[in-house]
Amino acid sequence: MKVLLLADVKGKGKKGDIVNAPDGYARNYLFPNGLAAEATAQVLNDVKNKKEAEEFRKSEEKKAALANKEKLDNASVVFKTTGGVDGRLYSAVTAKDIAEKISTVLGVEVDKKKIVIADNIKTVGEYNATVKLYPEISAKVRIIVEA
Repeated sequence: MKVLLLADVKGKGKKGDIVNAPDGYARNYLFPNGLAAEATAQVLNDVKNKKEAEEFRKSEEKKAALANKEKLDNASVVFKTTGGVDGRLYSAVTAKDIAEKISTVLGVEVDKKKIVIADNIKTVGEYNATVKLYPEISAKVRIIVEA
């Protein structure tokens, strides 16, 4: 009997998989415990549609990430802040500040958690930051801090 797994089942498969299970095992264990549902034509069609929608969504996200990579790669973001005589800043430039500046200057919305910098920037100078846009797609942004 073909069943759609509603949860991970050891030895059978993961949630969302369609597997063949013995009739007795399906009726006496999987169905009563809410671990599976019978794979009718309607259920199979729904699963197929969900997978297609998920693939489409992922491809759209990847296209958007590639477009944002084009905008961000080798772009520069300039911060003008106040600092002391020795080049130290009164307040550090954080990933949150960088995300806001990228949003306003370059027009690309970036989550602050996706920006990778060695540490908060506390002195005047040029720094490199990596912006993770998608699992395999990232862009390098140059950060220039002036006092």
